[in-house]
Amino acid sequence: MAAKIILAITGASGAIYAREFLALVDGRAEVHALISPSGAKVMEMELGMRPADLPGVERWFAVDDFTAPMASGSARYDAMAVLPCTMGSLGAIAAGLSRNLIHRAADVMLKERRPLVLAVRETPFNSTHLRNMALAADSGATICPAMPAFYHQPRTIGDLARDFAARVAILMGIDGIPLREWNGETVKGGSS
Repeated sequence: MAAKIILAITGASGAIYAREFLALVDGRAEVHALISPSGAKVMEMELGMRPADLPGVERWFAVDDFTAPMASGSARYDAMAVLPCTMGSLGAIAAGLSRNLIHRAADVMLKERRPLVLAVRETPFNSTHLRNMALAADSGATICPAMPAFYHQPRTIGDLARDFAARVAILMGIDGIPLREWNGETVKGGSS
């Protein structure tokens, strides 16, 4: 049975990561998605896409809908990713503030001890960012900064985004994700 997961997209740069993530998990997970108003604006600017244009989303939820299933641990989602994750969203999650459904769903994942991956996207980090990352990690989140790797010799920006998105999917426990693995000398497997 495919995993039931939550994908939240916030207004940090990196909408390409969400697009590539959805392409990778298509058919491997039932995806319920959220996008902040800023996330929708960034997606339009970076990809020329609207949320409805993204493939692989079973159902979209409004960020102000606190009656959505993901607002309760009884809904039994398997994992959640905030991809990309703004520092504002990180701060709200780290502090346990449920200002919108993205924050509440993340809080539910933490309280239920289910995987929560925060793909934070900012540079440089200030001390508040670092403290919030530590707080979120102490609460059970996996902090996975949107830092693509180059040892696999990517040929395109899509290659970089796809490899990073694969890492996020694997951290969420989604099976069957192709990832080019380092074997000590070369990269093997996966796709690019």
